[in-house]
Amino acid sequence: MITAIALDDEPFALKIIENFCNEVDYITLEKTYTKQSEALKHLNKYPVDLIFLDIQMPQKNGLDFYKSIHQNTKVIFTTAYPDYAVDAFEVNAIDYLVKPFSFERFLKALEKIKENLKAPSSETLFIRADYKLHKINYHDILFVEALDDYIKIHLKDQSKITTRLTLKNIQDKLPASHFVRVHRSYLVSINHIKSIVNKSIKIEDYIIPIGEKYKEEVHKLRQ
Repeated sequence: MITAIALDDEPFALKIIENFCNEVDYITLEKTYTKQSEALKHLNKYPVDLIFLDIQMPQKNGLDFYKSIHQNTKVIFTTAYPDYAVDAFEVNAIDYLVKPFSFERFLKALEKIKENLKAPSSETLFIRADYKLHKINYHDILFVEALDDYIKIHLKDQSKITTRLTLKNIQDKLPASHFVRVHRSYLVSINHIKSIVNKSIKIEDYIIPIGEKYKEEVHKLRQ
């Protein structure tokens, strides 16, 4: 069963998504929200598989809102503006629905998320850097560090790899059971953590800070 929430500043748009979800037996729409702050509270307390997300909103842009989500939640964007399509897929959106969309088109988007979630997770990923593709086993990743518009992937007994990606991009490619965001600039491998002391994590000889917003996620590792 796919769990989901929907966020849109138009109640009528939310009602359409709710009605469509009621017609599908493998998805549960847990809540609908018109305010980003309330949706974020739900996600922090009750992580879901999927969020239906409007892009053009009076508060934060929907794309920026999605980038602020710490959980590995998939997204289907819903919007009246087709111009955002390229930006949407740059953040690994499952699909991009232009309003008004039919039930048939909605169902195609759900089939994509269904296939995405049941696909076996690979232990490797390919990263483009230095004009070539690097095949990386995620077990070799110690942690990933954000550097403005780039990330630096620190690997065990291998050279670091620097590439033009965001932490959100690579987090979506890695298994949530093995990696956790501990700071706005750091994503770490749980298996490589040596110790957690006060506001820092030790991985090999590296000391990585724990951000205030991420303390709760790190605290779960201690339980």
